This record gives sequence, structure tokens and C-alpha cells, in this order.
Amino acid sequence: MIDLNADLGEGFGPWRLGDDLALMSVITSANVACGFHAGDPLILRRTCAAAVERDVVIGAQVSYRDLAGFGRREMDVAPEELTAEVLYQIAALDGIARAEGGRVRYVKPHGALYNRIVRDPVQAGAVASAIAAYDPSLPVLTLPGSALHQVTDLTIVHEAFADRAYTPAGALVSRREPGAVIHDVERVTRRALRMAVDGVVEAVDGTEVRLDARSICLHGDTPGAVELARSVREALEKAGVSVEPFA
Repeated sequence: MIDLNADLGEGFGPWRLGDDLALMSVITSANVACGFHAGDPLILRRTCAAAVERDVVIGAQVSYRDLAGFGRREMDVAPEELTAEVLYQIAALDGIARAEGGRVRYVKPHGALYNRIVRDPVQAGAVASAIAAYDPSLPVLTLPGSALHQVTDLTIVHEAFADRAYTPAGALVSRREPGAVIHDVERVTRRALRMAVDGVVEAVDGTEVRLDARSICLHGDTPGAVELARSVREALEKAGVSVEPFA
């Protein structure tokens, strides 16, 4: 079994990013922005309502308070403050989701925060503390080898990125580097199949990295995201992989 997740609700006011409704016809889990890197109350409500209507699992995509930088700028936030900010985001989205007949079923950090907690036990602990304070049954999506394993007993679900390049160490190549985001549909589809069937991905140097992922992410802001998602799901199902949510 494999889950397909995508980042949704990342518009702001009149500005829209990606085709959320089209993606929701393909994915099984929606990482919904909570307002700190993108999203506003109306967008969050509409996104949660659409997810409930389409039986897509809702996850809280928490981030640094960085609306101008889309949450992709690393920040040194005091642990107590980071815990409070992550708790705030989960609670806000869960309240809106429940008003629409659903609920938050997992948490996934976004952008710079996602990459930071892979290697930083202090910030990983701050994020874990927020999740545990709100609902310790909520699983958290992260990369294999994340520092979260060192600091918490929360349920950790490993994910892989079909449209992102990997280093030989299993980290994501920085978006500042050329080729960090992969746009070719056939290549992304092949990578997703290997991730789901073989549990590996080819790194930028040609070596294979072990993943053992339960969920595959396809970024909603990647150009052609809907076409990519449809191609990946079709290929997975043809290969006999059951596409189901993890939460």
C-alpha cells in the first residue's frame, strides 16, 4: 500500500497556487497549509470542505511563521515559541476541519521546518511537543532518518518525494540547486514506482538510497502537478500497488 499526498490550500486572498480540486481527485491525503506560510481562513475552510466531500484525509501542514518567504527560509525559533506556534496551527486547522465534518488526521511540517527537524533534535522536539500536547495519536510525516526518531514516541510515517532530487545521504537537494525539482512526467512516474515497489530512489550521484516510504508526496505548486499525480497513480495501480491513506 502507498499513500499519495500533496500540499494544498496554499493560496492567499485572491492569489491561488495550483489546482487543488483536480489534485483531490487523485491523492489520498491533503497537507493543508495552516496560515503561517500560506492560506487564509476562507481558503482553509474551502479546502477542508472539499477534502471532506471527496473523502481525502486532512493533514496539518505546519511551518515557520514566514508568509513572505513561503515557509522556505530557515529560522532559529526558540523551542517554547516553536511549540506554541505549531500547536496554534494544528488547533486552528482542526477546528475548521471539524466545522466542515472532518478532522486533522496527521501532521506534516512544511519547507524549511521540514528539512530542519530532519537534522535538528531541538527543533524536532519542539514540533513533537506541540503534536503530543494537542493529540498524541496524530502521526507525523517526515523523511526516514529524521531526528524525530530520537526525541519522541509519536507515530512517525516515512515519506518520499517523487518530484524532488535526493542527495546520497537521503536528504532532499536544496531548491537553490539546479535540478532540485523534477518536472518530467515519465521520470517522476518511474521514480514513484521504484519508491513504492522497491523502496529505493536514485540519488543525484547515481547511487541508490533506501526509503521504505508509506507515503509519496507530489507538490501541488510544481508545474503540471495534476498531470504528474494522475500519471503516478495510474502507474501504481497498474503495478498492483494499492493507493490508500496511511491515517
